[in-house]
Amino acid sequence: MTDAFLIDKSQVRRSFERAAASYDQAAVLQRAVADRMAERLQFIKHHPLAILDAGCGTGYARPLLQGHYADARLISLDLALGMLRVARGVRPWWQKMLPAKSASTYICGDLEALPLQSGSVDMLWSSLALQWCNDLDAAFGGMRRVLAPNGLLMFSTFGPDTLGELRNAFSQADGYSHVSRFQDMHDIGDALMRAGFADPVMDM
Repeated sequence: MTDAFLIDKSQVRRSFERAAASYDQAAVLQRAVADRMAERLQFIKHHPLAILDAGCGTGYARPLLQGHYADARLISLDLALGMLRVARGVRPWWQKMLPAKSASTYICGDLEALPLQSGSVDMLWSSLALQWCNDLDAAFGGMRRVLAPNGLLMFSTFGPDTLGELRNAFSQADGYSHVSRFQDMHDIGDALMRAGFADPVMDM
């Protein structure tokens, strides 16, 4: 990836820290994508005991995952501590009156350097977080490492046509890159294979 498209992780972290408190008010697309991912879980025969929500944001996916896997331990990871603080409060009011059914863990960390033990999770879920990675091989390699044998990786990300009009307008205005270069589906598939994932299924 050229320097023009390298993502400044410290800037990303600061931006999400500032936006954490009001993020959900504007995250319509993020919620819709997570909902569609969750709908697909009914077709997957998998019974994870531990799930990593990598790039959990404000924790929107938590009740979606718990709805399918009520007894699983959920690990929520995000680059921004502010997002994790919001995520810790995401439980329906009636659940807060009862003891939690499953253990929950919150980790502030980077998707490209997952701070988890090898083989420690049975499922890795990541909704619209992969686009903040500079190195797909590092990200997928780490995901493969932390997944237990026969584990499931399920993720969503943006494709190269996303925000194409905005990218074109900025290029004509000043020649600088103001929009991330989203990865092509074929590049993502190749990176999955290099990381050792078997039977990838891609959907668009």
